[in-house]
Amino acid sequence: MSESTTTKLHRRQFLKLSGFTGTGLMLGLSLKANGESVIEKITRSYLDKERLETIAANADAYNLTPFVIIEPSGTITIMNPRPEIGQGVFQSVPSLIAEELEVPLDGVTILQTGGQKKYGNGQFAGGSSSVRTSYIQMRQIGAAAKDMLIAAAAQQWGVPVAECYADNAKIIHKPSGKTVGYGAVAEAASKLEVPKNPALKDPKDFKILGKRYPRPDVPLKSTGKAIFGIDVKVPGMVYASIERCPVFGGKLVKYDDTAAKKVKGVIGVETCERDINGHHSVGVAVLAENYWAALQGRKALKVTWDYDGHESFNSNSFAESLRQAAKEEGAIDHEQGNFDKAFADAPVKLEAFYETPVVSHSAIEPMNCICSWYDNNKIEIWASTQVPGRIMDQFTKKYNVPEENITIHVLFSGGGFGRRLYPDYVEEALELSKKVGKPVKSIWTREDDTKMGPFRPMTFSAFKGALDANGNPVAFQHKVIAPTLDGNKNYDKTKTNKTMTEGISEQKYEIPNMKNLFVFHYMPVPLAAWRAVTSTTLAFAHECFLDEMAVAAKKDPMDFRMAMLTKPSDTKTLMQKLREVSKWDTPLPKGWGRGVAQWEFFAGLAGYVIEVSKKGNGIKIEKAYAVIDLGTVVNPDTVEAQVQGAAVMALGAAIKNGITFNNGQTVQSNYNNNPIIRINEMPPVEVHIIANGGPVIKGVGEPGLPPFAPALCNAIYAATGKRIRKLPFDINNIV
Repeated sequence: MSESTTTKLHRRQFLKLSGFTGTGLMLGLSLKANGESVIEKITRSYLDKERLETIAANADAYNLTPFVIIEPSGTITIMNPRPEIGQGVFQSVPSLIAEELEVPLDGVTILQTGGQKKYGNGQFAGGSSSVRTSYIQMRQIGAAAKDMLIAAAAQQWGVPVAECYADNAKIIHKPSGKTVGYGAVAEAASKLEVPKNPALKDPKDFKILGKRYPRPDVPLKSTGKAIFGIDVKVPGMVYASIERCPVFGGKLVKYDDTAAKKVKGVIGVETCERDINGHHSVGVAVLAENYWAALQGRKALKVTWDYDGHESFNSNSFAESLRQAAKEEGAIDHEQGNFDKAFADAPVKLEAFYETPVVSHSAIEPMNCICSWYDNNKIEIWASTQVPGRIMDQFTKKYNVPEENITIHVLFSGGGFGRRLYPDYVEEALELSKKVGKPVKSIWTREDDTKMGPFRPMTFSAFKGALDANGNPVAFQHKVIAPTLDGNKNYDKTKTNKTMTEGISEQKYEIPNMKNLFVFHYMPVPLAAWRAVTSTTLAFAHECFLDEMAVAAKKDPMDFRMAMLTKPSDTKTLMQKLREVSKWDTPLPKGWGRGVAQWEFFAGLAGYVIEVSKKGNGIKIEKAYAVIDLGTVVNPDTVEAQVQGAAVMALGAAIKNGITFNNGQTVQSNYNNNPIIRINEMPPVEVHIIANGGPVIKGVGEPGLPPFAPALCNAIYAATGKRIRKLPFDINNIV
């Protein structure tokens, strides 16, 4: 099979390139040989594939850096290295370049990178990192390109660079008023050295950053024009539906595909391997001319599995084993003062146990991709993924295929939430393509997505707290009992795990004697990061137990927290803002209650005050007030959307979601028994942003999730006196 064709250029070009790393610009020189495109086959556009083809065919398009391409016509293309999974980075990250480049957002075309090393190691979407870790880097890229254009124009005019400035995609000579468009000096600029330390704009001069502007992907998604991974078709492709062992740890013994091959449209049956965080399995794939035939053929398969004893696993017994493991001392994660003595000597002691379940990612678009392994040892991939850079790196090493032989088309993703950080579904399709010699489109069913994992792990927290005679906290211990995400069955129990204790040692509460512990307990199912990772479970437990201490101290929960925040900190500022916007000190109607919680972790800082009212035997969520501390904000609209979306997901994890296992198999299968929040169940969420400016910028996508559940549960206690220590719970049956 031959490789799919692309438009080629008819001449060679030397291009100045600037690969980007965490330390700054790296200079390099690249020769485009064999008439290759100026930008090779580096990307595919989310929005306009024809635009990419036009650039690829234009012999006079110039790269000032790999991220900035300017044509003689003045058309400017900015490359976006971060996958768009609904969080808005498709425009947010390029806007950092556009701000310093002095071009309006509506004057640029944005295209997506595909994992190539020249775009650096930041080609992923996760950890609320897209803008947070790109803020300075992308601005430097735009500033460098601008400086090169100014220098080229100054040379052309024979004037000092200091007499020139850039504005609205033009260079202007201040004394004479002469102007020249970027396109007219792009070629000359591309021959200059890339500045190593370009000066950045003062934030007070920003024209784009910090302003509200519409996202270009929203109209496309609203009208069905956006191209997601599941929408893509390529010539000659076949469809695959894969039967996997329903019991994790089980092994394939044999299969009978006689009936499957009789299904009209089925062209073959093959095995494929899956590796996901320490779990290896072999599945049986039915390949067909259309997806329906692949599904029907899969149903007709007769597969024999060896469960190898793993069918004994179930959620209830595992939960009990976690409770027993909580009796272990655990590895010290963080310690200050002398907790044991302070706890023993204190007049008021509290202990509590909190439980959170396994949950699935349940993205609206199930896992899917197209992979094509060509006869000439070239690979082409179309995928909704969070990690094009990881796929490129992993596949070049695993298959010993050079980067230039791999093309990755990164499409819109219908949700990621951490699931698409793992390319197991891509590996399956690539193996099948290599076996059958055709492009293979693998689509997981909703049931596959729900049952096969990976999952957020079941996590328990055991607490001890103590107060002095005046109700002041003097001792606090948080013990986390959980597996690790990497599937390591033989984890060293003498060591903590910072992923599994995420955030508990970062809280700013001033308690003199503290001890945080980790108890490892293996869980025999594939596990993974879930939006906000372990903070989604630990914040719930941590902030609810603090509320229990406030009640024991007979103090207002807000006052109790503020008394532990005497030193200046972002947390103190955030809590003060929460108190203000929620009107915390004003009385509520009878039967209502307020709850407060905050959480700071690697991704950022946010907090909620939530108001609830009694409704029959349950409660109604009246309103949520959210405050998120960003330091610097890029687009307030995107921030509000992300916080509100996080609140939706947090509420679902608190009152709806929950994966259980019986006889080694996942019980839940689809939205009917693993439901998500409906629009009529969602309260209004009022978002307030703290943005004090400066070089620090914090994450947006995840911080709004962890503090929602504890604020809700604390509000429920305030309204009903019912303390919730286990998720999920029935919001309609509280009292």
